[in-house]
Amino acid sequence: MKRFFTSFYGKLSAVFLILLLVMGTVQILLTIASWQTHYDEADQKLNARLAEDIAKDFTPLLKDSLNIDGIHHAIHYMMVMNPKIEIYILDEQGGIMAFFAEPQKKVKIQSIDLEPVKAFLEPDRKFPILGDNPRNPGSHKPFSAAHLKIGKEVNGYLYIIIGSELYDAALNTTREEYVAQTIVKGLLITLLFTGIIGLILFAFLTRRLRKMSIVVHEFERGNHDVRIPVKTDDEVGQLGKSFNNMADTIAANIEELKNTDKLRRELIANVSHDLRSPLASIRGYLETIQIKDAVLSAEERQKYLNILLDSTHGLERLVTQLFELSKLDAKQIEPELEPFLIQEMVYEVVAKFQPKAEKFGINLDVEIKDGLPQVMADIGMIERVLSNLLENAIRYTPRGGTVNITTETTGEIVRVRVMDTGPGIKDDDLKYIFDRFYRVEKSRSEKTGGTGLGLAIAKKIMEVHQSTISVASEVDRGSIFSFNLKTWHPRAI
Repeated sequence: MKRFFTSFYGKLSAVFLILLLVMGTVQILLTIASWQTHYDEADQKLNARLAEDIAKDFTPLLKDSLNIDGIHHAIHYMMVMNPKIEIYILDEQGGIMAFFAEPQKKVKIQSIDLEPVKAFLEPDRKFPILGDNPRNPGSHKPFSAAHLKIGKEVNGYLYIIIGSELYDAALNTTREEYVAQTIVKGLLITLLFTGIIGLILFAFLTRRLRKMSIVVHEFERGNHDVRIPVKTDDEVGQLGKSFNNMADTIAANIEELKNTDKLRRELIANVSHDLRSPLASIRGYLETIQIKDAVLSAEERQKYLNILLDSTHGLERLVTQLFELSKLDAKQIEPELEPFLIQEMVYEVVAKFQPKAEKFGINLDVEIKDGLPQVMADIGMIERVLSNLLENAIRYTPRGGTVNITTETTGEIVRVRVMDTGPGIKDDDLKYIFDRFYRVEKSRSEKTGGTGLGLAIAKKIMEVHQSTISVASEVDRGSIFSFNLKTWHPRAI
């Protein structure tokens, strides 16, 4: 039971029943008040001419003066026949000159407010009009009134309360019983029918929330595939959509964390492997030099030192690339965008790689059309991308082959292509080509012993430029790497 009242359905049901009880009570009170107003209006309309008719009977008795005994005798039978009225004779200021009901000690005020009396005597009066009740100051009751000439000098009023204290006492006795029965019956009907129907509807409406709660608990326990079925576009449906979107985001983040953890483990393994080989080589040659120091010729010593120098250069290059890639992953490097001519940057990079290409017997060919628009990018980063692509192309192109750099413009995009005549890339390798430490050629020769980070760095650089880099390749025919840059046009002055 405690769990029921602490649940959302229990709280909602309790609030609903309380509101139902309050509204039912208010409705009963409004009904009683409306009934009382209706009764007063009907009673006053029915007795509107009562004072006027009685005043005609009083006129002969008031011709010379106020004859209380004569008037009392005249209305005695009237009071017996109609005990619900109280009769008052008022002077011109509303002062009570005489009354006919119970002993005078029961009258608690000495005058009547004449404004309601005057309103009653208007021809366009609108009922109900309530006047002062002399026996209960502060309360008002329906009445009948008429002009009354008292003697020769007093123009007074005949004021008749419709509903004496005796009548009120009898009415209150029956009304309390009637009201009690009405309240009980009304509340029973309201609670039994409206309450039950309302609780059923609430149970139906909160069923969706209960289902959502079950799904959330399942998700909390680790079942990240559960989702809330959304069939409507109301607030509950929108809440379900929001949870589903949040769950998708969390699931994607979890999957990304798994992939990141996998990459971290692979990174550690690859770094360990790439560091172990040159370190072992350096250690081996240093030990050789140490052991054979006395018998080594100058030529052999220089050879060993050159090998050590190349190994340390390789280590330096690997550490630099790892540091650069880590900063790109952490988004610690933001591109400094500026407009520049792509053809100038291409020729500078080609000139830097020309000696290496000649060393391996490879022809570098550049085809760039005149009038190429400026591009908006970080010139240093784009130069690094092109350098990595050229270095890869030279590494995998056989002697006598060609590496070709071309550009083309499509709308607001300039595309740069680096094509080689190397062995190409197999489909199984193509999808991993931009992964860090991935090598198509597994050997460690001078020409193909790269770190496996160049293409990964190029991809990250293009990502921070909100652009892409792609590859197309055919086995034995070569590969084409391309990336896109946004054009820049100076504003007219």
